[in-house]
Amino acid sequence: MTRAAMFSLSAGLALFIGLLAWQGFTPLLSALSLAGFGMLAVAVYHLVPLVLDAGAIHVLAPRGQTLSNAILARWAGESVNSLLPAGQIGGPVLMVRRLSQLGAPTVEAASVITVSTTMQTVAQVLFSLMGLVVLGAHAVSRDSDVLWIAGASVIAVLAAMTYGFYLAQRRGLFGWLSRRVAKFGAGRDWSTLLSGADAVDARVHTLYRERAKVVASFVLSVVGWVVGTFEVWFALHLIGHPVDWSDALLLESLGQAIRGAAFAIPGALGVQEGGYLLLAPLVGLPPEAALALSLIKRARELLLGLPGLIYLHFSERGWRRSAARLQTTE
Repeated sequence: MTRAAMFSLSAGLALFIGLLAWQGFTPLLSALSLAGFGMLAVAVYHLVPLVLDAGAIHVLAPRGQTLSNAILARWAGESVNSLLPAGQIGGPVLMVRRLSQLGAPTVEAASVITVSTTMQTVAQVLFSLMGLVVLGAHAVSRDSDVLWIAGASVIAVLAAMTYGFYLAQRRGLFGWLSRRVAKFGAGRDWSTLLSGADAVDARVHTLYRERAKVVASFVLSVVGWVVGTFEVWFALHLIGHPVDWSDALLLESLGQAIRGAAFAIPGALGVQEGGYLLLAPLVGLPPEAALALSLIKRARELLLGLPGLIYLHFSERGWRRSAARLQTTE
């Protein structure tokens, strides 16, 4: 782990513990006890948006690649993003590796994950704008106006980052990065790396010209974000603080936008909790309910993420053994 990652993790953990301590553990435990085994149902339901996100990957893949492979890759990547201090870049890199191990050419896997990740982020910006519209309807007080401006600022940052990433792809992002690596590693033969990166750039350009596939990936990503709203609605009903669908959409869309803006902090630890605390008054939620909602989401990440990491561990071992056997037979 780099020093920057360690600092981000430490800062997020300190904020997380500080918010829990500030609110008090007793009210939180009381709220969570109401959810009980319902948290397992929340985790099971999350498989729905996960499959939709996997579908957004699958529609970009060439024929011969199965949806099940995309689901496994998405599950593993999401587990890494949620539970490991790898930042938001760790998941996509892992998904590329997993798809490659499952039979997809590395260049194809890298280009598909690059485009699908971009479309998912664009879809998140649209989803966040939906929440901003709802927030505007709630902006009847001065404090709400301040939150509306803050929410718009977060979405603007996400949109600018996404557009910058898209432009970088169109201008040969992978080839440029590889040439920088080769420049600082003079004396070694980087021809394989450079040719592979240029091939990924070329394939990314080709994928963007396949408009029907790109639009399908975007639509599935939007549906995945919207369907995820049910998690918030259901979780709040479990702890005895029901809200209507528009309020759940506000919490999920802007909460995810805040989490996305904190991409440098592993799992957005502490930032997610702070975001829900800021948004809670707009929908009439007490602070303990907002923190309980965030902890239910954390529990869902553990319930799905830990098996995902176990699957990743054993699949990696199996792939290495197969690769070793293949080498010995050649």
